[in-house]
Amino acid sequence: MSRDTVKEFDFNARDFERVRGLIYKRAGISLADSKQEMVYSRLARRLRATGITSFVKYLDDLEANRLPNEWEAFTNALTTNLTSFFREAHHFPLLADHVKKHKGETLNVWCSASSTGEEPYSIAITICEAFNTLTPNVHIIATDIDTNVLATAANGIYPIERIEKLTAEQQRRFFLKGKGAQAGFARLRPELRQLITYRQLNLLDEKWDIRGPFDVIFCRNVMIYFDKATQRKILARFVPMMKPDALLFAGHSENFLYVSDSLKLRGKTVYELDPAARSAAPQRA
Repeated sequence: MSRDTVKEFDFNARDFERVRGLIYKRAGISLADSKQEMVYSRLARRLRATGITSFVKYLDDLEANRLPNEWEAFTNALTTNLTSFFREAHHFPLLADHVKKHKGETLNVWCSASSTGEEPYSIAITICEAFNTLTPNVHIIATDIDTNVLATAANGIYPIERIEKLTAEQQRRFFLKGKGAQAGFARLRPELRQLITYRQLNLLDEKWDIRGPFDVIFCRNVMIYFDKATQRKILARFVPMMKPDALLFAGHSENFLYVSDSLKLRGKTVYELDPAARSAAPQRA
């Protein structure tokens, strides 16, 4: 083995299996066999940050709760946060059509994996455009297990290149471009930020600190990290939180029909309650 390939810390298959077990128990994430190098790279940063020189000791201390706040840092390190504005763009015209049907009502939307905020802000922009106002009657709650990305999301500041694919009108209407020391960055207008409440939430928690029922739930590109049993459990908890005609948006590679009998396909990776579940759903006021 050349010097270039020698790892800073020993990390073997047993260590990887311990990590897999811990992150599954903590966050429901099922790490594939192919993720060993990724796990090493991300957790090696935690060893450096804590001053620990071996994975065995790090994992021992983690399990014994000898590292204050490290469970949060461990989970954050292993959480994937790939996102962009209007990702999977075919969903947003469907969202606009859906909310227009309920003009005059208070709309409740849950974005269950907000990451760094691009998805909930895309939802907010879509609803603002649908009603032609920066102050629509909507409350968006955006949650994520990763506290670091939630802080970025709440701040609402992005490098200018992150919004370049938006139309010139959207950039002008919904963003404030920085000047001076803030040149090269853009921030969501305060009206948009006020539509969204950010909150830390682990979908595996026994209690969710949120209240439905919801008109729309976004749960995109989250279930792919869970096994079928965990998917089934989470979807079963979504169903009673959905209004009779609520929509549930999934990621492009996710299929909920095989893990829930209460949902039926409405469009491309968009689901609604089946008739039996719909009749039991919380009725509109």
